[in-house]
Amino acid sequence: MLTLGGKPLLEGVELSVAPGARICLVGRNGSGKSTLLRIAAGELESDAGTRFLQPGASLRYLPQEPEFSGFKTTAAYVEAGLGPLDDPHVATTLLLELGLTGEEDPSNLSGGEARRAALARALAPEPDILLLDEPTNHLDLPTILWLEEKLGSVRSAMVIISHDRRFLQDLTRETVWIDRGRARHLARGFKEFEPWRDRELEEEEKQAHKQERKIANEEHWLRHGVSGRRKRNMKRLAGLHALRAEHRNRVMPTGEVKLEASEANLSGKLVIEAIKVSKSYGERTIVENFTTRILRGDRLGVVGANGAGKTTLIKLLTGVLPPDSGKVRLGAALEMATLDQSRASLRPETTLQDALTGGGSDTVEINGERRHVVGYMRDFLFKPEQARTPIGKLSGGERGRLMLARALAKPSNLLVLDEPTNDLDLETLDLLEEMLADYPGTLIVVSHDRDFLDRIATSVLMSDGAGRWVEYAGGYSDMVAQRGKGVEARGAATREAPKEKGPKEKPAERQPARVKLSFKEQHALTTLPAKMEELKVKRTKLQALLDDPELYSKDPGRFAKASEMFAAVENELSAAEEQWLELEIKREEIEG
Repeated sequence: MLTLGGKPLLEGVELSVAPGARICLVGRNGSGKSTLLRIAAGELESDAGTRFLQPGASLRYLPQEPEFSGFKTTAAYVEAGLGPLDDPHVATTLLLELGLTGEEDPSNLSGGEARRAALARALAPEPDILLLDEPTNHLDLPTILWLEEKLGSVRSAMVIISHDRRFLQDLTRETVWIDRGRARHLARGFKEFEPWRDRELEEEEKQAHKQERKIANEEHWLRHGVSGRRKRNMKRLAGLHALRAEHRNRVMPTGEVKLEASEANLSGKLVIEAIKVSKSYGERTIVENFTTRILRGDRLGVVGANGAGKTTLIKLLTGVLPPDSGKVRLGAALEMATLDQSRASLRPETTLQDALTGGGSDTVEINGERRHVVGYMRDFLFKPEQARTPIGKLSGGERGRLMLARALAKPSNLLVLDEPTNDLDLETLDLLEEMLADYPGTLIVVSHDRDFLDRIATSVLMSDGAGRWVEYAGGYSDMVAQRGKGVEARGAATREAPKEKGPKEKPAERQPARVKLSFKEQHALTTLPAKMEELKVKRTKLQALLDDPELYSKDPGRFAKASEMFAAVENELSAAEEQWLELEIKREEIEG
């Protein structure tokens, strides 16, 4: 049992992990899934109950936000998780398979790099039990496919929390549902969970209805019983009071998120037309000779490995970034709303109310009607007392719902969503999919969630490397069927992604070591670190400028120029980091 703020978060919950078990832990955001996993890992003490770990059994826990303080390199961080009998070479191999060298400074890691380092630390000891909290967050599709294959082959028992349906379907054989502080167990994997959950809730509703009818009958007897009785049946009266108390104290299912997009007037039939568009940063080509037409009502999914240039492509298509060559034409009467995966526009000190209203108001306009911000917050499962809560205090799931609330409040006929599924629970994902299905405008979505793309995309645009982008009809599974394989990793620094069909490939095949680095490569290896630091300083300054909420209204031209410069610096930094990483790996191969 665990109580937070006077109300039990978990009550009488049991979690038992047998050798070789594959368990998914599911429930709404805030239901206590991560808390239960922390208790099981020994990171948090419960108010009551016991935690027992078989003597001699090893356990590793992957938190949502790993702690890297005190470690100078990712290799040091991973090796600190090894036991005295564990092989340090396994840690090195895992880092390389995950696209890391081990020399990275943990303080400078991106979200995806931090997640990969944390995965290497959890997997390297090959423990008896793995507790994984959102292991696919911030990972690209090649890494998710690699992780599925890796977890499918290890002997460890697992408990997994994830919003990725396909990931859970492929890996789990048991389900524990945390609902209103209690745990319900299904001796089947996630594939069977949702129909079972719906049946459970339906049966609960039937029982509640029967209870209401019984109370009504008992109250009728109490009021209109046999008039000759001078003394009521006290036992029956006590039973009625008990029924009322039970009904009154019944915990209702968590309310549903109410997703409704503010709709602008219909756009023209042609939404976006790109003709022979190309974009490069230095020697790195992001988009080359790309042509497409997006029509009103299209649902375009964009997929590719991290660093393939998905965000840059979206900025080119929406006119935020000019192409080096070619032409982008936007249709008439476009009203665009965007959801940014980085959530950089969410300043930690801004309150929830100000983030939704823009500040200085207590109302928000939805489809031409003014609504009080507290009522709109309730649609996204926020409580009235959270109106003044700083964004920095919100959980990942709450920040995800806030970003959706902001994007959907803006009138639009073109929705651009960059990783909208991050940190959302499965029920909210269901409702988001339903809302997008009914949305009358056009949708462009960048996502690594295969199931989400299968449900909402009418076509998928995929990076085929070297700036080539190919469009396939249908969702992600249709793309795999047409292409014969899924999304592959890019760059020499990453391993080959496991194919979804065909024979298994050898992991991490490398080019033969060179005799020595060329003068140009040696010079680049020496000068790139200083260049990367300079670019990081520029990025920080531009981010501070863009964080000013009044910049756009005061000086739209300056805002547009700063946005363009920020995108250019971001891409130049990414290219520099990748070039340095490739050269460093070559140097290590030559030297040893």
